[in-house]
Amino acid sequence: MRFTFTEVHPMEVWIGRNGERHGPYQEEQVKEWLRSGQLSPDDLGWYDSLADWRPLSMLFPDDRPAPAPSPYGPPPLQQAQTSNTAYFDYASFWQRFGAWVIDLLILMIPTMIAAYTLGAVEAYKHLLDQMQGGADMAVALRDYAKATEGASVASLAITYLYYVFFEASTWQATPGKLALRLRVTDVHGQRIALGRSAARNVVRLLSAVFLLIPIICYLAISWTQHKQGLHDLWAGTYVLKGSAQEQPPQRSPSNHDRGHFNA
Repeated sequence: MRFTFTEVHPMEVWIGRNGERHGPYQEEQVKEWLRSGQLSPDDLGWYDSLADWRPLSMLFPDDRPAPAPSPYGPPPLQQAQTSNTAYFDYASFWQRFGAWVIDLLILMIPTMIAAYTLGAVEAYKHLLDQMQGGADMAVALRDYAKATEGASVASLAITYLYYVFFEASTWQATPGKLALRLRVTDVHGQRIALGRSAARNVVRLLSAVFLLIPIICYLAISWTQHKQGLHDLWAGTYVLKGSAQEQPPQRSPSNHDRGHFNA
Protein backbone atom coordinates (compact mmCIF):
# COMPACT_ATOMS: atom_id res chain seq x y z
CA MET A 1 0.00 0.00 0.00
CA ARG A 2 1.40 3.39 -0.98
CA PHE A 3 0.63 6.55 0.97
CA THR A 4 0.78 9.98 -0.60
CA PHE A 5 1.55 12.92 1.65
CA THR A 6 0.41 16.36 0.59
CA GLU A 7 2.26 19.33 2.00
CA VAL A 8 -0.20 21.72 3.65
CA HIS A 9 0.71 25.39 3.45
CA PRO A 10 -0.76 27.86 5.96
CA MET A 11 -3.53 29.93 4.44
CA GLU A 12 -2.67 33.53 3.58
CA VAL A 13 -5.37 36.18 3.94
CA TRP A 14 -5.57 39.62 2.32
CA ILE A 15 -7.26 42.40 4.30
CA GLY A 16 -9.33 45.19 2.73
CA ARG A 17 -9.75 48.44 4.61
CA ASN A 18 -10.59 51.99 3.47
CA GLY A 19 -10.24 51.10 -0.21
CA GLU A 20 -6.74 49.66 0.26
CA ARG A 21 -5.47 46.08 0.17
CA HIS A 22 -3.07 44.87 2.87
CA GLY A 23 -1.13 41.65 3.26
CA PRO A 24 -1.11 38.82 2.80
CA TYR A 25 -1.06 37.72 6.44
CA GLN A 26 -1.08 34.27 8.00
CA GLU A 27 -4.53 32.97 9.01
CA GLU A 28 -3.60 32.60 12.69
CA GLN A 29 -2.23 36.14 12.73
CA VAL A 30 -5.51 37.52 11.35
CA LYS A 31 -7.52 35.55 13.91
CA GLU A 32 -5.36 36.89 16.73
CA TRP A 33 -5.86 40.48 15.52
CA LEU A 34 -9.62 39.88 15.38
CA ARG A 35 -9.68 38.57 18.94
CA SER A 36 -7.58 41.50 20.20
CA GLY A 37 -9.66 44.10 18.37
CA GLN A 38 -6.84 45.25 16.08
CA LEU A 39 -9.02 44.15 13.17
CA SER A 40 -12.76 44.77 12.95
CA PRO A 41 -15.22 42.00 12.00
CA ASP A 42 -16.46 44.46 9.35
CA ASP A 43 -13.07 44.59 7.65
CA LEU A 44 -12.98 42.63 4.41
CA GLY A 45 -10.93 39.52 3.73
CA TRP A 46 -9.98 37.39 0.76
CA TYR A 47 -7.91 34.25 0.17
CA ASP A 48 -7.37 31.82 -2.69
CA SER A 49 -10.55 29.97 -3.68
CA LEU A 50 -12.83 32.87 -2.66
CA ALA A 51 -14.74 34.45 -5.54
CA ASP A 52 -15.05 37.85 -3.85
CA TRP A 53 -14.15 39.81 -0.73
CA ARG A 54 -16.17 39.01 2.41
CA PRO A 55 -16.37 40.48 5.92
CA LEU A 56 -13.99 38.85 8.37
CA SER A 57 -17.01 38.07 10.57
CA MET A 58 -18.13 35.62 7.84
CA LEU A 59 -14.70 34.15 7.22
CA PHE A 60 -13.81 33.66 10.90
CA PRO A 61 -17.10 33.65 12.86
CA ASP A 62 -15.50 32.13 15.97
CA ASP A 63 -12.84 34.84 16.33
CA ARG A 64 -14.37 38.03 17.66
CA PRO A 65 -13.22 40.73 20.10
CA ALA A 66 -14.16 40.23 23.71
CA PRO A 67 -17.61 41.77 24.39
CA ALA A 68 -17.72 45.16 26.06
CA PRO A 69 -18.58 45.06 29.78
CA SER A 70 -22.23 45.54 30.65
CA PRO A 71 -23.11 49.12 31.71
CA TYR A 72 -25.23 47.62 34.49
CA GLY A 73 -22.48 45.46 35.95
CA PRO A 74 -19.60 46.51 38.21
CA PRO A 75 -17.07 48.77 36.49
CA PRO A 76 -13.81 47.11 35.40
CA LEU A 77 -10.76 47.57 37.57
CA GLN A 78 -8.88 50.67 36.49
CA GLN A 79 -5.21 50.37 35.74
CA ALA A 80 -2.72 53.19 35.72
CA GLN A 81 -2.90 55.17 32.50
CA THR A 82 0.20 54.73 30.41
CA SER A 83 1.18 56.12 27.06
CA ASN A 84 0.99 53.85 24.03
CA THR A 85 4.63 54.61 23.47
CA ALA A 86 5.46 52.54 26.56
CA TYR A 87 4.67 49.43 24.53
CA PHE A 88 6.72 50.35 21.48
CA ASP A 89 9.78 48.24 20.82
CA TYR A 90 12.36 50.83 19.82
CA ALA A 91 15.27 49.97 17.56
CA SER A 92 18.64 50.19 19.27
CA PHE A 93 21.56 52.37 18.25
CA TRP A 94 23.48 49.45 16.76
CA GLN A 95 20.48 48.14 14.82
CA ARG A 96 19.99 51.54 13.24
CA PHE A 97 23.69 51.95 12.61
CA GLY A 98 23.73 48.55 10.87
CA ALA A 99 20.80 49.60 8.68
CA TRP A 100 22.64 52.83 7.83
CA VAL A 101 25.73 50.86 6.76
CA ILE A 102 23.62 48.64 4.47
CA ASP A 103 21.94 51.68 2.93
CA LEU A 104 25.33 53.34 2.48
CA LEU A 105 26.60 50.33 0.53
CA ILE A 106 23.46 50.33 -1.65
CA LEU A 107 23.72 54.06 -2.30
CA MET A 108 27.32 53.71 -3.45
CA ILE A 109 26.09 52.24 -6.74
CA PRO A 110 23.93 55.17 -7.98
CA THR A 111 26.27 57.79 -6.52
CA MET A 112 29.30 56.25 -8.24
CA ILE A 113 27.38 56.19 -11.52
CA ALA A 114 26.48 59.86 -11.04
CA ALA A 115 30.09 60.71 -10.16
CA TYR A 116 31.41 58.97 -13.27
CA THR A 117 28.78 60.57 -15.51
CA LEU A 118 29.37 64.09 -14.15
CA GLY A 119 33.16 63.96 -14.42
CA ALA A 120 34.15 63.42 -10.79
CA VAL A 121 36.46 60.53 -11.69
CA GLU A 122 38.32 62.59 -14.25
CA ALA A 123 38.55 65.45 -11.75
CA TYR A 124 40.11 63.09 -9.21
CA LYS A 125 42.66 61.85 -11.73
CA HIS A 126 43.50 65.46 -12.58
CA LEU A 127 43.97 66.23 -8.88
CA LEU A 128 46.44 63.35 -8.54
CA ASP A 129 48.37 64.57 -11.57
CA GLN A 130 48.57 68.07 -10.07
CA MET A 131 49.79 66.70 -6.75
CA GLN A 132 52.47 64.60 -8.45
CA GLY A 133 53.48 67.57 -10.59
CA GLY A 134 54.09 69.75 -7.56
CA ALA A 135 51.18 72.13 -8.15
CA ASP A 136 49.97 74.41 -5.37
CA MET A 137 47.81 72.22 -3.10
CA ALA A 138 45.27 74.92 -2.27
CA VAL A 139 44.72 75.70 -5.94
CA ALA A 140 44.48 72.00 -6.82
CA LEU A 141 41.90 71.33 -4.15
CA ARG A 142 39.89 74.39 -5.14
CA ASP A 143 39.85 73.24 -8.77
CA TYR A 144 38.83 69.74 -7.69
CA ALA A 145 35.95 71.03 -5.53
CA LYS A 146 34.68 73.19 -8.38
CA ALA A 147 34.92 70.32 -10.89
CA THR A 148 32.96 67.94 -8.61
CA GLU A 149 30.16 70.31 -7.56
CA GLY A 150 27.66 68.66 -9.91
CA ALA A 151 28.51 65.15 -8.72
CA SER A 152 28.27 66.22 -5.06
CA VAL A 153 24.83 67.79 -5.55
CA ALA A 154 23.63 64.71 -7.44
CA SER A 155 24.88 62.42 -4.67
CA LEU A 156 23.06 64.42 -1.99
CA ALA A 157 19.86 64.48 -4.06
CA ILE A 158 19.97 60.72 -4.65
CA THR A 159 20.54 60.03 -0.96
CA TYR A 160 17.80 62.42 0.16
CA LEU A 161 15.17 61.06 -2.24
CA TYR A 162 16.16 57.48 -1.39
CA TYR A 163 15.38 57.99 2.29
CA VAL A 164 12.31 60.19 1.78
CA PHE A 165 10.42 57.88 -0.58
CA PHE A 166 11.39 54.57 1.04
CA GLU A 167 10.48 55.70 4.57
CA ALA A 168 7.12 57.12 3.41
CA SER A 169 6.32 53.99 1.38
CA THR A 170 4.10 51.10 2.46
CA TRP A 171 7.31 49.36 3.60
CA GLN A 172 8.01 52.30 5.97
CA ALA A 173 11.70 51.52 5.65
CA THR A 174 14.75 51.74 3.44
CA PRO A 175 16.25 48.44 2.21
CA GLY A 176 18.75 48.62 5.08
CA LYS A 177 15.97 48.87 7.66
CA LEU A 178 13.98 46.16 5.90
CA ALA A 179 16.98 43.85 6.10
CA LEU A 180 17.06 44.29 9.89
CA ARG A 181 13.24 44.26 10.26
CA LEU A 182 12.86 47.89 11.32
CA ARG A 183 10.28 50.49 10.34
CA VAL A 184 9.79 54.27 10.64
CA THR A 185 6.56 55.52 12.25
CA ASP A 186 5.06 58.66 13.74
CA VAL A 187 4.71 58.92 17.53
CA HIS A 188 1.47 56.89 17.34
CA GLY A 189 3.13 53.99 15.54
CA GLN A 190 1.52 54.86 12.19
CA ARG A 191 3.02 55.21 8.73
CA ILE A 192 4.46 58.67 8.07
CA ALA A 193 3.34 60.91 5.22
CA LEU A 194 5.67 62.09 2.48
CA GLY A 195 5.88 65.59 3.98
CA ARG A 196 6.96 64.28 7.39
CA SER A 197 9.51 62.00 5.73
CA ALA A 198 10.88 64.98 3.80
CA ALA A 199 11.16 67.03 7.00
CA ARG A 200 12.82 64.12 8.82
CA ASN A 201 15.50 63.78 6.19
CA VAL A 202 16.20 67.52 5.85
CA VAL A 203 18.19 67.15 9.08
CA ARG A 204 20.04 64.18 7.58
CA LEU A 205 20.73 66.23 4.45
CA LEU A 206 22.08 69.20 6.43
CA SER A 207 24.25 66.87 8.50
CA ALA A 208 25.68 65.39 5.30
CA VAL A 209 26.46 68.86 3.98
CA PHE A 210 28.38 69.71 7.14
CA LEU A 211 29.95 66.21 7.37
CA LEU A 212 28.33 65.48 10.73
CA ILE A 213 26.69 62.08 9.99
CA PRO A 214 26.37 60.02 12.10
CA ILE A 215 27.58 62.28 14.92
CA ILE A 216 24.52 64.53 15.17
CA CYS A 217 21.74 62.31 13.85
CA TYR A 218 22.68 59.03 15.46
CA LEU A 219 24.47 59.65 18.75
CA ALA A 220 21.32 61.11 20.33
CA ILE A 221 19.76 57.63 20.02
CA SER A 222 21.99 56.45 22.86
CA TRP A 223 20.51 58.74 25.51
CA THR A 224 17.01 59.86 24.42
CA GLN A 225 14.04 58.17 26.10
CA HIS A 226 12.55 56.73 22.91
CA LYS A 227 15.89 56.13 21.16
CA GLN A 228 15.34 59.04 18.79
CA GLY A 229 18.01 60.67 16.70
CA LEU A 230 18.01 64.41 16.02
CA HIS A 231 16.04 63.86 12.80
CA ASP A 232 13.42 61.83 14.74
CA LEU A 233 13.03 64.56 17.38
CA TRP A 234 12.64 67.20 14.68
CA ALA A 235 9.97 65.31 12.69
CA GLY A 236 8.23 63.47 15.54
CA THR A 237 9.12 59.95 14.41
CA TYR A 238 10.23 56.64 15.90
CA VAL A 239 12.18 53.73 14.48
CA LEU A 240 10.60 50.52 15.77
CA LYS A 241 11.46 46.85 15.61
CA GLY A 242 9.32 44.69 13.32
CA SER A 243 8.60 45.31 9.66
CA ALA A 244 5.38 47.01 8.49
CA GLN A 245 4.31 43.73 6.86
CA GLU A 246 4.21 42.10 10.31
CA GLN A 247 1.74 44.67 11.69
CA PRO A 248 -2.06 44.73 11.30
CA PRO A 249 -3.35 47.21 8.68
CA GLN A 250 -3.74 50.69 10.11
CA ARG A 251 -7.19 51.90 11.06
CA SER A 252 -8.28 55.17 9.50
CA PRO A 253 -10.17 57.74 11.61
CA SER A 254 -13.01 57.46 9.08
CA ASN A 255 -14.40 54.04 8.25
CA HIS A 256 -17.42 55.05 6.18
CA ASP A 257 -16.06 53.50 3.00
CA ARG A 258 -15.27 50.16 4.53
CA GLY A 259 -18.22 48.43 2.87
CA HIS A 260 -17.22 49.77 -0.56
CA PHE A 261 -13.82 48.18 -0.83
CA ASN A 262 -12.90 47.59 -4.45
CA ALA A 263 -9.99 45.32 -5.16
